[in-house]
Amino acid sequence: MSANSFDARSTLRVGDESYEIFKLDKVEGSARLPYSLKVLLENLLRTEDGANITADHIRAIGGWDSQAQPSQEIQFTPARVIMQDFTGVPCVVDLATMREAVKELGGDPAKINPLAPAELVIDHSVIADKFGTNDAFAQNVELEYGRNKERYQFLRWGQTAFDEFKVVPPGTGIVHQVNIEHLARTVMVRNGQAYPDTLVGTDSHTTMVNGLGVLGWGVGGIEAEAAMLGQPVSMLIPRVVGFKLTGELKPGTTATDLVLTITEMLRKHGVVGKFVEFYGEGVAATSLANRATIGNMSPEFGSTAAIFPIDDETLNYLRLTGRDAQQVALVEAYAKEQGLWLDPKAEPDFSEKLELDLATVVPSIAGPKRPQDRIVLANAAQQFASDVRNYVSDTGVDEAGKESFPASDAPAVSNGVPSNPTTVTAPDGSTYEIDHGAVTVAAITSCTNTSNPYVMVAAALVAKKAVEKGLTRKPWVKTTLAPGSKVVTDYFDKAGLTPYLDKVGFNLVGYGCTTCIGNSGPLPEEVSKAVNDNDLAVTSVLSGNRNFEGRINPDVKMNYLASPPLVVAYAIAGSMKVDITKDALGADQDGKPVFLADIWPTEAEVNDVVANAIGEDMFNKSYQDVFAGDAQWQALPVPTGNTFEWDAESTYVRKPPYFEGMAMDPAPVEDITGARVLAKLGDSVTTDHISPAGAIKADTPAGKYLTEHGIERRDFNSYGSRRGNHEVMIRGTFANIRLRNQIAPGTEGGYTRDFTQDGGPVSFIYDASQNYQAGGTPLAILAGKEYGSGSSRDWAAKGTALLGVKAVIAESYERIHRSNLIGMGVLPLQFPEGQSAETLGLTGEEAFSFTGVTELNDGTTPRTVKVTTDTGVEFDAVVRIDTPGEADYYRNGGILQYVLRSLIRS
Repeated sequence: MSANSFDARSTLRVGDESYEIFKLDKVEGSARLPYSLKVLLENLLRTEDGANITADHIRAIGGWDSQAQPSQEIQFTPARVIMQDFTGVPCVVDLATMREAVKELGGDPAKINPLAPAELVIDHSVIADKFGTNDAFAQNVELEYGRNKERYQFLRWGQTAFDEFKVVPPGTGIVHQVNIEHLARTVMVRNGQAYPDTLVGTDSHTTMVNGLGVLGWGVGGIEAEAAMLGQPVSMLIPRVVGFKLTGELKPGTTATDLVLTITEMLRKHGVVGKFVEFYGEGVAATSLANRATIGNMSPEFGSTAAIFPIDDETLNYLRLTGRDAQQVALVEAYAKEQGLWLDPKAEPDFSEKLELDLATVVPSIAGPKRPQDRIVLANAAQQFASDVRNYVSDTGVDEAGKESFPASDAPAVSNGVPSNPTTVTAPDGSTYEIDHGAVTVAAITSCTNTSNPYVMVAAALVAKKAVEKGLTRKPWVKTTLAPGSKVVTDYFDKAGLTPYLDKVGFNLVGYGCTTCIGNSGPLPEEVSKAVNDNDLAVTSVLSGNRNFEGRINPDVKMNYLASPPLVVAYAIAGSMKVDITKDALGADQDGKPVFLADIWPTEAEVNDVVANAIGEDMFNKSYQDVFAGDAQWQALPVPTGNTFEWDAESTYVRKPPYFEGMAMDPAPVEDITGARVLAKLGDSVTTDHISPAGAIKADTPAGKYLTEHGIERRDFNSYGSRRGNHEVMIRGTFANIRLRNQIAPGTEGGYTRDFTQDGGPVSFIYDASQNYQAGGTPLAILAGKEYGSGSSRDWAAKGTALLGVKAVIAESYERIHRSNLIGMGVLPLQFPEGQSAETLGLTGEEAFSFTGVTELNDGTTPRTVKVTTDTGVEFDAVVRIDTPGEADYYRNGGILQYVLRSLIRS
């Protein structure tokens, strides 16, 4: 129950229903706030408890100084949690382990359930191994189940064992598209209350739902677990950047062109850690699908969120996607009552402002390695010619007019471009030639654009017109279609467009993230061999949101983001050397050149298909039984009961040790003595450096563990797929190949020096950790500025704790990682202002003691603790436990232990 200090509790009547609400206008200053801060204000009003959430916090938002730097910490309580399977599995593992711990402490394991609705969509596991055939989808699903059976059985158990936890099975869609099309409420109703739908998600592109007026963003698993268990998320009241939209997009431009323009603008401006909020008359002219595409790209321009207010367009989308009439009426009434309805002429108080006339947007792509590197489409071939020199040894150049295959298959060539023409023999005996710039992957992928029917229909119409002209993809292009929901293929079928996509090679390969997250699958063997044997700088073109180096496919050096219709066009052109704005893509049946303009659909053609092929019935059909799954999902053998039957032989899902030996009352906090340094690190060490990620190499501790457990190298899978096995993940923590541990100079990767042995020989970090822990020696990390920046990866903190690290001393922290360390019982300390390991003469070979930590036992948090070394260095380190809630977590040994004890007591 809210303390209701502002007398904000009221009643809203909609039709025959009444709802309790908390009125924003009861707080002075609320009317001038941006939409996003009004949502945060309501959150505090409703959850005010007088301790962690106080009247002062509410006044701080009401009196928000738009020009001040963020300093006021608040506790945000999201209404729900959404997860994908890679990041969601460890969350469910932890919940299952908590149930066993409750049982061991004499409680009822059935009481451990998410206290906020939690929904998980399995979308990250499908790989586009098979493509270009009518049965590619069925084959890929079969392979997916074969690789992930253990994980899926575990999630099936969770689906039946936990209240408020639902799983969308494989082969259904991508988490963020399923969210906007079905799961998002816009206004929540729970226990008689109506309030804004808010969420955190275990994927950075959770922000896609911002397009529906829903405030939410991506977090690490620890924060997500806390939110599931009713704990607030600690955050600073942010700066809010107002982005004014005016005008309308010109015909021929797409949502992708718009979002790449916005990404470039906001990256240049600088919005990291800020909210971005769209306003102005151009918002009303921006379709909900386009809003969602923009929201999805929030991580690419660096903001925490990128939100649109609620208006008629929001209501129309809710109706289209099958939300019931009472829910739509509630959204309208609540938004208007609370001042959350879009006023196109309003100028809220913003920290900073930008403006874009939509009419100035032009066709664009982005690449070859970052989403913010926008290239005007007309300049793409010229830019490629310049950029490719960074990826090849310049051993030769194209000769003017050189062609060794039919004109319909030949990429355009130009003087001065590095060239290494290579002949490839296809399985059927035919030959063709590829060179630098060959498009080897063309993927319509990712919820970013597959959620947008306008660009998807445009892609299908490009395919139709190309087929009618006698064009198809080049033989070296791997073409895939992986939409974010079944609605997409339904409207393709209804419009009669599927056969044309199939003929150009864009057969359905799966409903999942595929190429955008690196699950593009292997290139055809002959293409891969030619690329690697001749060191060709080949390319991918995808309709996704990320194109970082090495992410899309190990054989592909240069990656470009483009709209779905441009993906089809580049598959037909076959090379980034082609200037598709003016060069021929190929020749028709009569040998006449065919240009992009010849197969590009008009706006009227696209709108006609969208209007006639998409309806509410389609969404109702796709989502009417969305949690049930197909026969293969339902046939999985699933354990029963309130607690999970762990398989001792499983290499995917294992019971973690977080609660071993745990008592009902936490042991007193102790000072840390005799600690050795596991790693001494420099500035800007990110969670990517710390957290296990990517492929598992055979000669690493994780690879050796899997080999010892009978796993063949080909079945190692990735760290992401094995996040439910702490034994694999511990072995991959601090093992990033780019990590430089200054204790072991000259090494790169997961190495340290092991001072349990004479001379401190170089050792794997995991092996040294085991030796230290066997001897009862606590460990510490020394670091520089911005420690733990990047994505809020929970395993960066979990792995740190399980390696035996008790304290981290850094010059400064990224907020979420600092909070996550506390959540795992690790003490975050900060060097005194202006001091560092270098200025204090610390080498990392010292033994450390930390005294004064025991003050926490008195219910207070010390401002500093005394740090001493066996070499005589002494200083006061700042204790970075910043809130009373964090202090409670630390006293209990971590957030999960705190919540577990609280639930048993209640």
